[in-house]
Amino acid sequence: MASARLSSRLPSAPASHARLLDDHRFRALLPDQDWGRLPLAVWRRFSKRLGDGETVVYVGEVDEARLSRAGWWVGQAARMIGGPLPTTAVTGVPMIVAVTEDAATGGQIWTRIAARRSGFPQVIHSSKRFEGPTGLEEYIGHGVSMALTIGVENEALCFRSAGYFVAIGGLRLRLPEWLTPGDLTVTHGDLGGGAFRFTLDIIHPRFGELMHQSAIFREASS
Repeated sequence: MASARLSSRLPSAPASHARLLDDHRFRALLPDQDWGRLPLAVWRRFSKRLGDGETVVYVGEVDEARLSRAGWWVGQAARMIGGPLPTTAVTGVPMIVAVTEDAATGGQIWTRIAARRSGFPQVIHSSKRFEGPTGLEEYIGHGVSMALTIGVENEALCFRSAGYFVAIGGLRLRLPEWLTPGDLTVTHGDLGGGAFRFTLDIIHPRFGELMHQSAIFREASS
């Protein structure tokens, strides 16, 4: 019911200027039968080919958030490498995601802007690169990256961490488990009517759930 109320307040999605169905980078990481299980709206979003430097913007609102005590400390520690994780568990606040094509790396730059109850919003930058041991990785800067696997679960596109790495000089080293936040899962599930849900979950092998965040988005009007 809350999701339905939120969807009615979000702006209608415009016709995209991107070339639909012309980007096969995500599709190439999945078996055809898995890709075929996705709703049409999901594979359209992940098949848009943007020109170099072009950006698509999604606007939404955080509707669920949890942050354990250990998760709070992990989020604070991650600020030393750019602050890529949520540091608060507020709901009912706006969130914006901008995806920009990066021809220099052949990937996409993702910028997430999350409002807070007070003070400046939290801004998170990362780059999705189609390389690494699994064919897809998230680079957050300071030489730190995370390999990702991609799959389809309950008709949602699901990204899971498959190892964390740091580049030092010409070396690429895998971080030991005790230096990582644990298993990260991001899902993109379609809600119909141009809306979709983005969720982030991090589960630590010892401390359990560190954080959970869910937000509902639509493509912004131009």
